Amino acid sequence: LNKNVPIFVCTMAYPTVPCPLHIFEPCYRLMIRRCMETGTRQFGMCISDPLKGFADYGCILEIRNVEFFADGRSVVDSIGKRRFKVIQHSQRDGYNTADIEYIEDQKVN
Repeated sequence: LNKNVPIFVCTMAYPTVPCPLHIFEPCYRLMIRRCMETGTRQFGMCISDPLKGFADYGCILEIRNVEFFADGRSVVDSIGKRRFKVIQHSQRDGYNTADIEYIEDQKVN
């Protein structure tokens, strides 16, 4: 998962930290549905950037559970997995996507 990764532009996310989300915007409802249907159960989270649309660094979130409501909204239980750097910004059907490369932390002895 490093080409055309869906990007949720919202807040800062970190590896191992839970990130509960209330999804109500149509573009993000579509994005979450696609993440579940394709089986990846993952998307990127980046903060907003006024010039580029979203920041050049973010965190992959893994969807642990989704509760869908009758009106189309959902509550997503996700957790941070890996940090990444954005290589290329793009869009798909109203939401942002990116080609990314994962960032590996240096191990401390």
